[in-house]
Amino acid sequence: MKVSLYSLCLFILIGIFPKPGFSQSVDNFIDKIYPELDQLYKTLHQNPELSLQEKETSARIAKELKSLGYEVTENIGGYGVVGVLENGAGPVLLIRTDMDALPMEEKTGLPYASTKKGISNDGKETFITHSCGHDIHMSVFVGTAKMMVEYRHAWRGTLLMVGQPAEENGMGAWNMMNDGLYERFPHPDYAIALHDDPFLPAGMLGYKSGPLMAGVDLMNVTVYGEGTHGAVPDKGIDPIVLSAQMIQAYQTIVSRRISPMDPAVVTVGSIHGGTVHNIIPDEVVMQLTLRSYSPEVREEMISSIKRISEQYARAAGLSEDKMPSYWIRHPYTPALINDDELTRRMVDVFKNNIGADKVKEVKALMVGEDFSRFGLQERNIPISMFYLGASDPEFLEKAQREGLDVPGLHSPYFAPLPEPTIKTGVKAMSLFAMDILKNVEMMKK
Repeated sequence: MKVSLYSLCLFILIGIFPKPGFSQSVDNFIDKIYPELDQLYKTLHQNPELSLQEKETSARIAKELKSLGYEVTENIGGYGVVGVLENGAGPVLLIRTDMDALPMEEKTGLPYASTKKGISNDGKETFITHSCGHDIHMSVFVGTAKMMVEYRHAWRGTLLMVGQPAEENGMGAWNMMNDGLYERFPHPDYAIALHDDPFLPAGMLGYKSGPLMAGVDLMNVTVYGEGTHGAVPDKGIDPIVLSAQMIQAYQTIVSRRISPMDPAVVTVGSIHGGTVHNIIPDEVVMQLTLRSYSPEVREEMISSIKRISEQYARAAGLSEDKMPSYWIRHPYTPALINDDELTRRMVDVFKNNIGADKVKEVKALMVGEDFSRFGLQERNIPISMFYLGASDPEFLEKAQREGLDVPGLHSPYFAPLPEPTIKTGVKAMSLFAMDILKNVEMMKK
């Protein structure tokens, strides 16, 4: 088959054939900047900040972007940061990193482990650590920002580098949108992101078209009763027993009300009621998490919880003015659905430049991620998030061989292997971004 010179150049550019020498040039530049990224990673790791408190973290990300020549705006929707790099006519691409950490104690024993403490948003003192890997995400983000400046001759368009606060509590993307993110800056044509994965070895990349992470609702159910002495339970209506009956009944929602083909989870994560051993209280508060992939399933879960709660309350003899009350956190986290075409394009870039043996299809999860909101505004845009392997390959092999547990995200023992993880992340994200913003005009010359 004969191929014109222009077609060959175009094929090279879009990743069907890797451009000779380009991948090596990219690797050399990443090696050059890695010591800076390693230091940044360890600094971020030792200085984590909780959701809605990312003052110093966001300032550091802003400083890094400013030093590279990005036009930076801070304090968007809280501590959100946006760096804009315009590079001629072309698409607008948004690359997002999250910045917040978790209220928990790190137990990795690493020499750079976090020992930081702070005050949570509910006023309690807590340890803080990056046990979800947002420090990895930020390090890759800064490395990608450096790459896009170094190789700006290879792409055309506008780059939006977005540092998002408050991912862990699901508020960050919503807050940034409410503060006019897509009105104050160019509306993106595409949005991409990554998340580290402790179950993939460092150097590997994971992908999935379509549903990747679930939509998540936080819901409180307050159950009322009639308090009395524990010695005379017949003189009251016990909301603790009533709550127990409701919790059991909630488990039938997924198993009997929702199709087995539709993934859904109802979790009662917390229940609080009473003060001492011998008093039956007036009320109990339950905290629930609801997870689903479709609006229809979400609505079925919410309505079923209300129906079950009220029917049990009536059966216990409570009057209509003592029916359960409900609170649902707004905003909820919508399901993360990767765009099929954009994800296929991403996979081609990864396989052709990093290696087909380093790219693996993964399964959807029921965890939540508010990156989804960047694609669900007034004008929907294609989004895609990929997984970045983060664990020591030798440890994963040993764990599989010996049946050991692998510390997952939000584990106090989660310890990414920094160098291969960050280097792979920077290469993958940068080449994906350059492919989206490819400079076709340059290849015509």
